[in-house]
Amino acid sequence: MTSIIPARTAPSRARPLPGSAARTVPAPLAPRARLLPSLAAVYRAQLSRARVARIPLLFVATFQSVGIMVLMRGVVDGGAEARAVVAGSSVLVVAFVALNLLAQYFGQLRAGGGLDHYATLPVPPAAVVLGAAAAYASFTVPGTVFTAITGSVLFQLPMTHLWVLVAVIPLSGAALAGLGAALGLLAPRQELATLLGQLGMSAALLLGVLPADRLPEPVGWARDLLPSTYGVEALARSFDADPDWGVIGFFLAVCAVVGVLSLAVATWAYRRAAVR
Repeated sequence: MTSIIPARTAPSRARPLPGSAARTVPAPLAPRARLLPSLAAVYRAQLSRARVARIPLLFVATFQSVGIMVLMRGVVDGGAEARAVVAGSSVLVVAFVALNLLAQYFGQLRAGGGLDHYATLPVPPAAVVLGAAAAYASFTVPGTVFTAITGSVLFQLPMTHLWVLVAVIPLSGAALAGLGAALGLLAPRQELATLLGQLGMSAALLLGVLPADRLPEPVGWARDLLPSTYGVEALARSFDADPDWGVIGFFLAVCAVVGVLSLAVATWAYRRAAVR
């Protein structure tokens, strides 16, 4: 007697029909790099790249600040005005490199398609912005220290508390570098990024070097909006015979908050420019 139940056979794979594409499984991507290692890699790359090209510009920034102090020496004898001139000229070196040059760099990077290279790398956008900002701010250290020492000798100010530069340089550099990166990334054209960087440095020159009590009230309001103002105030008050460390700490804290906000805006601007 023959059974009418069909025998169980092994399932066979369906062959794709002629002309139809076979289904492929995408290969898994490599894990995204972490923030700190990516930041260190970008920082080292930017530092080695700018080491030769930016040193002459750093000399120009330092020479410019020292020249301003020499000119102001003829109209300022001492006191609070001298402290403001020396502090503003010292932070101006940071503004020239971290704000002006970084705005030009990101404007050129965007115009030349360099952002496409960074967009293909598995690194967080914050690492690119922070690494470039830290590298440019690092170049300001020798010029800022030299300017502060030269100004102290020129105006006969005490140098006992110049160690405050250890906090003023990175905090002012972060605030100004974030602003410079944002200007370069948001500018629609490279020429406009260069113009905005020059205007930002000019604002740091006029509003930072001149004593605050000599400025008109509306200009004083603009001075309060400039990120480098709080670093200038902290450094200027450190020249006092008996500094008020509470006030200096307050200005440094405000400078730190402004730096975090400006770097956050620069990171958002980088994401916005990279996807276009």
